[in-house]
Amino acid sequence: MVPLWMYLLVAAGLFSIGMYGVLARRNAIAILMSIELMLNAANINLVAFWRYNQPAQVGGQVFAAFVFVVAAAEVAVGLALIINIYRQRRSVVADDVDLLKW
Repeated sequence: MVPLWMYLLVAAGLFSIGMYGVLARRNAIAILMSIELMLNAANINLVAFWRYNQPAQVGGQVFAAFVFVVAAAEVAVGLALIINIYRQRRSVVADDVDLLKW
């Protein structure tokens, strides 16, 4: 049986990589992929704590499924926005997006 701290270590590593990707990348698609890494790290934590605390109940699995639904919605809306911005600006660099500025 794998101890809980190993799951938490993997999740912390994934979350750290995702946070670095969000803060350091300029490409909007890479930022979305980094956000997905962070959500997957949260899923690992949810399932690991569920497994070690209350395996008879399905609370952790329900929360993990909810995170998957939110991630799918985030990808759909995010990619739609990025495609729309690319059609207008011909760039997916996050620094070039200043649509709300006058």
